Amino acid sequence: MNNSLDQYRKSLWPLPQHSQTTEDKMRRLGVEIEFTGMEISDIVDTIISLYGGKAEAVSDYEINVVDTSLGKFGVELDFSYIKRISRERHESADNNDLEELAEAIVGAIAKQLVPFEVVAPPIAMDELWQLETLFQKLRDSDAQGTHASAKNAFGLQLNPEMPDCSADTIRDYLRAFLCLYDWLKMRCDVDFSRRLTSYVDPFGKDYVRLLLRADYAPDINQLIDDYLEYNPTRNRALDMLPLFSHIDDERLRRTVSDDRVKARPTLHYRLPNSLIDDPQWGLIHPYRDWLQVDNLAMDKRRLDMVCRGYRKYLDNPTANLFTNWANSVSRWLIPELL
Repeated sequence: MNNSLDQYRKSLWPLPQHSQTTEDKMRRLGVEIEFTGMEISDIVDTIISLYGGKAEAVSDYEINVVDTSLGKFGVELDFSYIKRISRERHESADNNDLEELAEAIVGAIAKQLVPFEVVAPPIAMDELWQLETLFQKLRDSDAQGTHASAKNAFGLQLNPEMPDCSADTIRDYLRAFLCLYDWLKMRCDVDFSRRLTSYVDPFGKDYVRLLLRADYAPDINQLIDDYLEYNPTRNRALDMLPLFSHIDDERLRRTVSDDRVKARPTLHYRLPNSLIDDPQWGLIHPYRDWLQVDNLAMDKRRLDMVCRGYRKYLDNPTANLFTNWANSVSRWLIPELL
């Protein structure tokens, strides 16, 4: 690799103001992206060509790429039924031609309707720039994103590791996200096909008002209980369930039994479209937008000002007639990240 070029690429990727965990380790970020237009074997070969490693098939529709320079990648068709029957066939010694044909037919139909998903390993934020090359190679191989078809409700998901898991820090991340949600939605230009689904539903106004109350200072148990009372679902633009499962899985499972919720010390940001086929777009764009949330959450003075402004906006019954909050919030953003 060209070291000078790599250093230049790396310099374009700013770090959050609080880039370390409480263990003094660089925070990591996981990325998931959905798209069509390629075969699973070609996606796997692209990953290996860039980062090394080897393929380990779970089924015809799920392949892990292990021992890469960045960690383990997952590549899968995002359809639980076909993954289950294919996995069962791989594990069974009693396969027959009819079952194999049925699986092939269902799989062929599924690939026309649902995306493949690449799940990248958690990557240190100062090395995240290396993932941009994968996006470019997938684009060069005719990967198709959200705008390629009216049915493509595809997304990009970011899983930023928390600097710590205290109640105050988590509350402030939620507050920062809620205050910037309208701006993020405008920046992402969330596709109509995705707005029709429930995957990236906004938080309800009652929960927003609770979080923004100046005297809202819950301990971690109350914070989790309040969240689950208003949001007992994965379908939020910022899904907190993986983080809360990591902190107290038993408490979470009293309300949410969804086995797709996996415990991890991260947020799960689901709002951006997958624009993998757009040469003017890259991972760096949603990442920089997310840093506005991340930096606001860790800046108490600026966050308090934004919260006061948003509370005033929400309490004004005619605010929507005369003011666009997405534009109003811009005065509190970091210009260097825009």
